[in-house]
Amino acid sequence: MPREPLDPARMGRRWVRRRARGMTVGAAAAALDVARFDARQNSRHEDLAGDERGPAELGEWERIARLLADAPPGTVYDPDADDVVQAELAADAAREAELREAMRIAARADELQALRELGTLDQTEPRTGDEAVRDELTRRAGGFIQDDIDAWLARALATHLGHYRDPAACEEAVASLLTPPVLAHAALLAELLRLVPGADVHQLAFAARLATTEPEAAGDLAAFLTRARTEAH
Repeated sequence: MPREPLDPARMGRRWVRRRARGMTVGAAAAALDVARFDARQNSRHEDLAGDERGPAELGEWERIARLLADAPPGTVYDPDADDVVQAELAADAAREAELREAMRIAARADELQALRELGTLDQTEPRTGDEAVRDELTRRAGGFIQDDIDAWLARALATHLGHYRDPAACEEAVASLLTPPVLAHAALLAELLRLVPGADVHQLAFAARLATTEPEAAGDLAAFLTRARTEAH
């Protein structure tokens, strides 16, 4: 996973926190005095004018000194109990998780692209998160809908392949992950396959065309077939 570029200010704050661990209010005040002295000295050097780390360290010493001054007597500094530090760590973890997910989506998109070029996409079962991969492939295509990917997902949803074997995954896809044309295609396919159990989904390609051009009509037809089947029983 690629590393984020070094942030001098963040490095400075982390260094201060390590140094400050276990300090009392008096020790932190003394460290702050030293930091202020160093800042005055550095201000005389033009080559340090753009320094980000020094001011960040001074600001962090000031914050920690205030934190201890406001704390009950005898309190020592503990980064693990510092709300600011813990919020930063949580934000870092969230960014890393987002980066990992973006990398997973990109890798899966590359894989599906290779499978479609080999002509074996239809033989591949979808995985959890492939709805987001669909969006990535659409983005890569400049926003143009990828009909073969949509049809692949619709067929999988209609026949409960891959992660759609899990009812919860189907519910989530219907509720928020897939577009109305894909959902209409899946619903229509499901009803047609119930009507003609031996049909090959590829014989029902007209369902994809209808769902793509008239998703509302396709959904209405699926609902009509569902009602007819229910009433027949």
